[in-house]
Amino acid sequence: MKVGVVTFPGSLDDRDAARAVRIAGGEAVRLWHADSDLHGVDAVVLPGGFSYGDYLRCGAIARFAPVMESIKKAASNGLPVLGICNGFQILCEAHLLPGALTRNQHLRFRNREQWVRVESSATAWTGDYQDGQEIYILIKNGEGCFVADEETLDMLEDNGQIVARYVHGNPNGSMRDIAAIRNEAGNVVGIMPHPEHAVEALTGPSLDGLGFFTSVLKHLSGGSEKE
Repeated sequence: MKVGVVTFPGSLDDRDAARAVRIAGGEAVRLWHADSDLHGVDAVVLPGGFSYGDYLRCGAIARFAPVMESIKKAASNGLPVLGICNGFQILCEAHLLPGALTRNQHLRFRNREQWVRVESSATAWTGDYQDGQEIYILIKNGEGCFVADEETLDMLEDNGQIVARYVHGNPNGSMRDIAAIRNEAGNVVGIMPHPEHAVEALTGPSLDGLGFFTSVLKHLSGGSEKE
């Protein structure tokens, strides 16, 4: 299975995401921000970093990249898309996910290991986890505070669209401790922590992030996400 990893000007974690795909057993395909061709990939990862220098707002310029027009169209037809950190911000700016990511409440960049509880395994990216499972992965963000109006937050709760929450401390002030959300169909997921940095013992705080990448490969190979 081929998983595309987009590189924007300012991307930092595209190579890490591609490595995670390979460790999980998939083929990583490099996608360039200015190229609208998705090259036949079966899924897409929008990696962390500072796309276009985070000018205006994080992800605000990246949403207009030619590759994003193709991704938006493909996502509406079921293409699995994972946005990590800056990728999550881009998904919100592109209106593929609701809400927004704003400055951390303490107004400091936060870089540390973090416990996260998986709230929904019923997505293309989390099928290898159990609901309620706590995983230990890395966060590194300055604008990681998820915000939305109460109506939207209630909708996310009621529809089971909250994919993960921070536990044992909220590192950035995200409303309702939200660390990750999904769209209604479950094929598009945005997560602020970095699962791609927790896929091998040598470099990660754990192997707990690998499940995001093995999940999508199983989903693509014929398995379906949990109901």
